[in-house]
Amino acid sequence: MPKPAPPRYRTTNWSEYNKALRRRGSLLVWFDRDMTWLSERTGKRGRPDVFSDAAIQFCLSVKVLFGLPLRQTSGMVASLLEMADLDWPVPDFSTLCRRQRTLNVQIPYRRVDGPLNLLVDSTGIKFLGDGEWQVRKHGTSRRRQWRKVHLAMDTTTSDIRAVEFTSSRDGDSPVLPDLLEQIPEDEQIGTVTADGAYDTRRCHAAIIARDAEAIIPVRRNGRLWKEDGPAARVRNEILRASQRFGRSLWKRWSGYHARSRVEAKMRCLKSFGERIMARDPDRQTAEIHIRIALMNRFSALGKADVVCEA
Repeated sequence: MPKPAPPRYRTTNWSEYNKALRRRGSLLVWFDRDMTWLSERTGKRGRPDVFSDAAIQFCLSVKVLFGLPLRQTSGMVASLLEMADLDWPVPDFSTLCRRQRTLNVQIPYRRVDGPLNLLVDSTGIKFLGDGEWQVRKHGTSRRRQWRKVHLAMDTTTSDIRAVEFTSSRDGDSPVLPDLLEQIPEDEQIGTVTADGAYDTRRCHAAIIARDAEAIIPVRRNGRLWKEDGPAARVRNEILRASQRFGRSLWKRWSGYHARSRVEAKMRCLKSFGERIMARDPDRQTAEIHIRIALMNRFSALGKADVVCEA
């Protein structure tokens, strides 16, 4: 039997997508003259913050976007304000370092009409250890350390709607309920697509609690669960369908292969750097959230419309 031809994909909006890619390099995209630069008085005791959270996030976004140290970040922001004819003060490197630890990063996203379809996956990112050439030449050292980034992406807008940053020892499935909790209760979730690592009772129960449909393949050695609840019944139906029609056909029929889009999003996350620069866990979390905010801003500028020509 001949092997079926692989599907071919074609981008239908090259002109608009090309303009969006060029706009991503514009500094004016990230700069807003109407932003609240100085912090407002809170009336609390103690010395108030001079700069607002929006100002600190803007400076750290420039840092992540161009891969700059903190001192060079202050210099670049000062030059941008000078070119914009704005007489605003610029936070120094110590202020940026201190505020990054407690910064509540605002991640922009777009809501869609209708149910929200989520793609869930995780990846590891290095923050300590030798480079790849050093490892290849001399072997892995004991000081290589990683963290895990868990993402939930909207299929319609390609925006990251939920993110969790954990240690490398944490598994994938225990984090899924925390990702779903980040979605507002008034927003309906249609489907949650994930790989076999999320084939657990806890994940299926969390998805059913949000009245959503789970598109999670059963592991190859998976067996029927005791049907003592809705989660087990839904999972057993997936297993029976996979056994009757085959795993490949079930994946095509259920739309599971759309999960590759979130894997591509992981590559976009690492395009800002294969490692994170911060060492403190709180500052690392802020750095990852700023990367997510930049990625969602990129998606809002425009994305490719791809059709399958199978």
